[in-house]
Amino acid sequence: MIGRVLDDRYEIIEKIGGGGMALVYKAKCRLLNRYVAIKVLRPEFIEDEEFVRKFRREAQSAASLSHPNIVGIYDVGTENNNYYIVMEYIKGQTLKELIKSKGTLGVEYAVNIAIQICYALDHAHKNNIVHRDIKSHNILIREDNSVKVTDFGIARAVSSSTITNTGNIIGSVHYFSPEQARGGYTNEKSDIYSLGVVMYEMLTGRLPFEGESPIAVALKHIQEVPMPPSELNPRIPTAIEDIITKCMEKEVSRRYDNSSEIINDLKQSLVMPNGDFVKKNKYTDENTKVIEPVKIYDNDANNEAKEEMSISEIKEGKIIIDDYAADAIPPSEEGNNKTVQKKRKNNTLLIAAIAGGLLLALLAGGAILFINSLFAVKEAEVPDIMNISEEEAREALNPLGLIMEVTERVHNKDIPEGSIISQIPKPDEKNKITNPVRVVVSKGPRKVIVPNLLGESYDKVNMILDREGLVEGKFDQGYSEYPNGFVISQSINAGISVDEGTVIDYVISIGPEKFLMPSYIGASIEDVKTDLIVKDLILGNITPGNSSEYAEGIVLNQSINPGSEVSRKSVVDFVVNTKKPEPVPSSFKLRFSLPPDISSMKVTVYKVQNDISSRIYEKIHSSNDSPLEIPVSGEGNVIFEIYINDSLHDSVPYSF
Repeated sequence: MIGRVLDDRYEIIEKIGGGGMALVYKAKCRLLNRYVAIKVLRPEFIEDEEFVRKFRREAQSAASLSHPNIVGIYDVGTENNNYYIVMEYIKGQTLKELIKSKGTLGVEYAVNIAIQICYALDHAHKNNIVHRDIKSHNILIREDNSVKVTDFGIARAVSSSTITNTGNIIGSVHYFSPEQARGGYTNEKSDIYSLGVVMYEMLTGRLPFEGESPIAVALKHIQEVPMPPSELNPRIPTAIEDIITKCMEKEVSRRYDNSSEIINDLKQSLVMPNGDFVKKNKYTDENTKVIEPVKIYDNDANNEAKEEMSISEIKEGKIIIDDYAADAIPPSEEGNNKTVQKKRKNNTLLIAAIAGGLLLALLAGGAILFINSLFAVKEAEVPDIMNISEEEAREALNPLGLIMEVTERVHNKDIPEGSIISQIPKPDEKNKITNPVRVVVSKGPRKVIVPNLLGESYDKVNMILDREGLVEGKFDQGYSEYPNGFVISQSINAGISVDEGTVIDYVISIGPEKFLMPSYIGASIEDVKTDLIVKDLILGNITPGNSSEYAEGIVLNQSINPGSEVSRKSVVDFVVNTKKPEPVPSSFKLRFSLPPDISSMKVTVYKVQNDISSRIYEKIHSSNDSPLEIPVSGEGNVIFEIYINDSLHDSVPYSF
């Protein structure tokens, strides 16, 4: 696909990702001269006409969404049997990659991400579009920390046949709601459950349910309660755990009713992290319906006599036969006597017929039980034959009179060739000896070609290897002309055929061995120590100095002049101020206005002094909080930088 031009407009530049359903490319729109992302349907789905039809319909439906937290869809098209979607190009990383790199996210950072996801879901749900595949892979984090949700509406196009063929969809089972796992009806609350899973993952670094197979994971979503996230991460406040728990309720009616409610509780959690304000919904059986009584009409009485049989009576097996007796009819209606006599006769015949039918049923049932007792097939308890060879499995079944039938042979990286992967019936279940025990046998790991990792960014390695069925191993660091964080070597060369599941180790660059020495004068010696570790320099002698101009612990001089070329592992000596200046306590309230057109925003204030920036304030606010006053303090000349949603809003110089 690289180099192709779709519809004489979209020039494919490079492949940037992909899943089980489609491949994603970076492209340039020649008409509008901008970069876009193009999702191209994988070839194996092109023959499925129903899937292609749903794919196009749902993509066109999702294209109607326009929101800052939703990846925009610009176009849907086809060329030479290539079905594609043109989307907004996002420079950044997926939430899955971010979690992988950091392990767990800070509470405030995770809440900020969750709020932005909720804004996206709220907009989509109000437009009657349900995502159905909310997961960390579909959440994009831009370089300015803003959030974009992708693949809206497309998940609905996936048919049951697609699910069995698509590793990407199978992988989504870790985020499925219980109703999705059952294959039942899904709505907006299914997205809310999946959002709860994503929040759980952000704050604990792991998924609530794991299993040996997608079915095992799905069953856990239906039957089991996840471990409380605070047991995995004690820093999670009570309010956040309550929000996650409510999102992930098994019963749909106990979850949040909509995304707006979640946004309100998330904002409240930033103010009252351990508050008890998350309301629990009462259980209501949403699937129960009241059915009107069934009416039974008597045609012989010209539909004049109408009686009702309630649903409860039908369920209990009651049969109502009204015998309209002569004394129930007024004497004045003598003309109806013949009708009454006819009705009595008909009812008598009906009762006789019912009695005869019941007698025949009893006789037939007795005959069947007698025949079964003569020809009953023996049963045996099926032993556990998984993970052993075919020969061993047959030897285990033969003494019990059971036979084995191999239904399928498939590749498996965890089970040796010729061994049993699964069995039906399961171990310890009863099985008639005439019915074979059906098994799936391993063909061993499939062979795959090792991809080229050289020059790839560190955060893309796992995606590249996982796509080929390989496992990311350990990484080391080394000097290189490559920029910091890029792969410079790998343990198995590209192009070699190996078993699926093989571990690939690699080395990433920490930059060139020589670089220009930075200036540490005026910086805190504690900050300098940290930076020396990053730059692979060695801390030498620290000599005390005396200066009234700088605070205690500030670097006054360094042994290697700033701007000179230095090798890594070089030793650097410092002169550090030990004189304590006279304390001059001074403070004031930093007052500024908030943008009136943003309903929710992250406000961050940095104090910049001597070219060193430190964060002194960060909270979520609404425009109603304007003007905002924040107590600040300092010494000498200071600049306070105010950021709204990570964009510079104002810069305030101040002299203490």
